[in-house]
Amino acid sequence: MTIITLTSDWGYGNHYAGAVKGMLLKLIPGATIVDITHQVPSFDIMQASFVLKNSWQNFPEGTIHLLGMNTEAGLETPHVAIKHQGHYFVGADNGIFSLIFDNEPEQVVELEILQDTDYFTFSTRDVFAKAAALIAEGKGLDAVGKPYRSLNQRIPFKPVVHADQIIGKVIFVDDYENVFVNIDYDLFRKTGKGRPFRISFRGPDDGIARILSSYSDVVPGEKLAMFSSTGFLEIAINQGKASSLLGLQMNDTVSIDFNKEPQ
Repeated sequence: MTIITLTSDWGYGNHYAGAVKGMLLKLIPGATIVDITHQVPSFDIMQASFVLKNSWQNFPEGTIHLLGMNTEAGLETPHVAIKHQGHYFVGADNGIFSLIFDNEPEQVVELEILQDTDYFTFSTRDVFAKAAALIAEGKGLDAVGKPYRSLNQRIPFKPVVHADQIIGKVIFVDDYENVFVNIDYDLFRKTGKGRPFRISFRGPDDGIARILSSYSDVVPGEKLAMFSSTGFLEIAINQGKASSLLGLQMNDTVSIDFNKEPQ
């Protein structure tokens, strides 16, 4: 059984997802097609990479992941197919793969697939679906393209680390308006060394001085911080909308100051 995932910024109020699924089923009858999301903000490969990075490893090996983000091919952003840890990825090399993978993939090829149409704005349907069909047949990446140079690099936001402070940024807000910050548990542990701390994001009255394990560790309506299943620091409100109520948006600064006693 072939499993194919789709990640895009198409939304659900148009024909794009349906057209791609129809083409995939025409080329790979019986395929299982999974929508990871089609609600990424338009052209936002940072958020698309966050979603896929935290999804793909939960699928069986052999899964083919199609990325419908900024897919028009160019000299600097050609279409590529990638094999990584037993999974396959197809998309445009616009930097998104450098944000998804923590290390170099096993194999990368530049696609050499002819389209059946003269329209070059719907690559996911006209090119990526064909690549997926060839991969599903077990022909390997050599059948879909030629060896490719190193993938384009997109530099992710990195937290700034001082002896007594970590300064991070909001990198994702989910549909519950939980806020994710680019500070992971290992960095927090190594920098903090068990010291008291305070997480600040607007002013002193909005800080958090403890890390919890679940939303229900506080009463409904109370804010909290925890390290989520993504591995990143999450700021949330139990049964509430942290992003709106706390004024936290994409790219906003969040700091952790150590040796700060709870107030």
